[in-house]
Amino acid sequence: MKIRTEAKGVRLLITAGFAVLGGYVFQLIGTPIPWMLGSMVFVLIGSKLCGKNIRFFWPGQIRNTGMIIIGYTMGLSFTASTLTEIGRQFPTMVLFTFLLMVCAAVIAFLISFLSGIPFPTILLGSIPGGLSQMVLLAEEVEGIDLTVVVFLQVSRLIMIIVCVPLLVFSPLFGAAGTEALTGGLSGNAATFPGLFPNIWLFAVVCVASALLGKKIKFPTAFLLGPMIATIVLNLSGFHGPALPKVVLNVSQLMMGSYIGLLLKPENLKHKLKMILLAILSGVILISCSVGLSFLLTRLHAVSWITSFLSLSPGGMDQMALIAKEVNADLSVVTCYQLFRTLFIFFVAPAALKAIFRSILKKNKAVNHTA
Repeated sequence: MKIRTEAKGVRLLITAGFAVLGGYVFQLIGTPIPWMLGSMVFVLIGSKLCGKNIRFFWPGQIRNTGMIIIGYTMGLSFTASTLTEIGRQFPTMVLFTFLLMVCAAVIAFLISFLSGIPFPTILLGSIPGGLSQMVLLAEEVEGIDLTVVVFLQVSRLIMIIVCVPLLVFSPLFGAAGTEALTGGLSGNAATFPGLFPNIWLFAVVCVASALLGKKIKFPTAFLLGPMIATIVLNLSGFHGPALPKVVLNVSQLMMGSYIGLLLKPENLKHKLKMILLAILSGVILISCSVGLSFLLTRLHAVSWITSFLSLSPGGMDQMALIAKEVNADLSVVTCYQLFRTLFIFFVAPAALKAIFRSILKKNKAVNHTA
């Protein structure tokens, strides 16, 4: 007998059950960032298995809460000396952001050639770390296939979340990866009693800054607002407490469950072909990031893990979670990811619109001539 429920509370509890089960299973088998990967995979599979009988539900407010927690954690890693070092590396941030965008454009051209899908659609699906902004831009530009853009962005994001931790803990990073793992685990001695009373000030300020950021349409407000507020408070002499491991695990689950529901392959045409092309695109882009990260270690005194996470084409929040897990230099990772995020939000849309207008004008001229 088919059972169908529309009650949001029931749907939320079922979704949370799959998420917790996934996190627990992935933790048992020793997967990196298990509560993000496990919740993501189990929610994705569970939502497809249950089909129309139980439509999984995970509101954006829960995801936003997880982002506030991550933003606070990122802000704690910043000190005055860290900001000085970041200022010294600013030209490098510009260079490597540009190189990563060039890699994405070349990959988009290759995928467009292989698939026959117009280059603008593939390009918007290939820009790393800009899911929300690229989707908004795709809705504004004439002739863009929104379903393909969302699929490429989400599938690449899932590939990054799965592959980057596996690479970080793989022999590719050698002993550095093992030392980072040991350091990351041993550094999580924070306790709940140690949070008080300072956590109240940071909690109020982080939530207020997130809401203010959303009101003024700041990019990824629920992440950047708390991060900036925490940095300001830290530099002003108010030191925030480190969060217990269980809180960070919960933030992983909040993010992973939301991502698991984003991918909807049933809406895609030529599913197998697009899945293979999305995998090819993700593999090439990750390979480019590995190569660029090696170059970054030659230019600055940063570990390979830190440089790789700084240049990985995922979201800033996911890379911050991984950096925290492996004890990489979180402030450096955050700044490189933040710069690319701001570039994607403020520079990329105008540049892409100009490129697309040029392509559209050229196509119209060719069609008119023909």
